[in-house]
Amino acid sequence: MAGVIYEHVTKHFGDVVAVNDLDLEIADKEFLVLLGPSGCGKTTTLRLLAGLEEVTQGNVYIAGRLVNDISPKDRDIAMVFQSYALYPHMSVYDNMAFGLKLRKTPKSEIDRRVKEAARMLRIEELLGRKPKQLSGGQRQRVAVGRAIVREPKVFLMDEPLSNLDAKLRVAARAEISKLHQRLETTFIYVTHDQVEAMTMGTRIAVQKDGVLHQLGTPQELYNYPANLFVGGFIGSPAMNFFDVTLVSEDGDLYVDGGTFRLKVPEGRSQALLPYKGRKVIFGIRPDDVHDPQFTPPNITAGKIKAQVDVTEMMGNEVFVHLLTGEKSFTGRFDPRTGVRVGDTIEAVLNMDNVHAFDPQTEKAIR
Repeated sequence: MAGVIYEHVTKHFGDVVAVNDLDLEIADKEFLVLLGPSGCGKTTTLRLLAGLEEVTQGNVYIAGRLVNDISPKDRDIAMVFQSYALYPHMSVYDNMAFGLKLRKTPKSEIDRRVKEAARMLRIEELLGRKPKQLSGGQRQRVAVGRAIVREPKVFLMDEPLSNLDAKLRVAARAEISKLHQRLETTFIYVTHDQVEAMTMGTRIAVQKDGVLHQLGTPQELYNYPANLFVGGFIGSPAMNFFDVTLVSEDGDLYVDGGTFRLKVPEGRSQALLPYKGRKVIFGIRPDDVHDPQFTPPNITAGKIKAQVDVTEMMGNEVFVHLLTGEKSFTGRFDPRTGVRVGDTIEAVLNMDNVHAFDPQTEKAIR
């Protein structure tokens, strides 16, 4: 078993709290993604596990063993860095074998592991080359191969795809996911790219300002964000937010945004009743904002009169930026849409999938 536990872990850099009272348990063979904006503490969280930073408070466990005072080389982990950190004067073979040579692994075993990893990553023909003779994608594979030959209990990856172009990143995402399935080892992966997190992670830990805001499967975070930050950070394009007032009329509850009034579905109104007469933040994803000509069947529809401000043709869908009053929001329209910039339409909202947040605490109202 190679599970990982962070137990009330805090890390200070002078007066800066990089990681604040982190409680996190990562299961054996899980693919956990640490996700958040730059400076949120996710790389520090990884480095604390690797032993590259010392814990200020709390404990870190790998496979049930407390590792706070154990040196990085004895923690049975392997790390892939954003820069790949390859030795420029060594061949690909020697880069991959270097860590094993330091551990005085027998030559025959080194050869077996390097060639097996090279086969797995389809870089056998590159073993004699130097890093400067490789493309970005090939260097990334060599860095991953160097980690694989260690046969560690835990793989740590710190934004390993950020130096690749967009097309190669998509291919590399799939390769790393397949690698995880083949190796059946615990992976902990750091990224600021929520698309990477959603497509690769078994679970995602969302961090901001050193604090863990939510932990869950990609679908849980998408459908049930714990707070305003998670709701806005997960999903592309981002969730639309409106400052509204909850008003009651003839026994029904409505969200009043000034330029629009939408009836809250019965299934959602119970949780919002304590906020009657108060302001809340109303959220809806672009996926649930539709062209009136191409509205899905069997939804609880609400309508907002809006002007088309910008359209972005994506091929299989169109991102339509709309204005209601001075408020901008985005819809994900059917590619057959005929709307044009300057048109005034009644955008249809799926009220079954709306979100509401307390403006003071920013927590989701369930």
